[in-house]
Amino acid sequence: MDIISQLQEQLNLIASLAFNTIGTLQRDAPPVRLSPNYPEPPASANPTEETANFAEQPKLMSAALVKAAKQFDALVSALPISEGGEEAQLKRIAELQAENDVIGQELQKQLEAAENELKHVQELFSQASDNCLNLKKPD
Repeated sequence: MDIISQLQEQLNLIASLAFNTIGTLQRDAPPVRLSPNYPEPPASANPTEETANFAEQPKLMSAALVKAAKQFDALVSALPISEGGEEAQLKRIAELQAENDVIGQELQKQLEAAENELKHVQELFSQASDNCLNLKKPD
């Protein structure tokens, strides 16, 4: 797999981890009193077990996010360094575009030749089938 595909997969992993982390925190966070004007939030039925689980989840999820981010950074550092700056890159792009145009014209010519050959074969097939039908004697 090329480096760009690896970067895309790693970025998808980071987005997935972030999404799941936020969703889990949103789902499992204990209620908190917003201001003195609001009543105290209701206490949960089993606060010790939920509190212990909630305290561990952010640590585990943040560790997974940090690990994924470090892997992403390692992939980015493995990217080849462009040589010559922006002008050299633009020149290379222009060269590749010119090469692409030449190959495109060549392919277009081959396509036209193939279409002509197909028409010719279809005409021959039509003539052959007409000849076969004409040779058959009626019953």
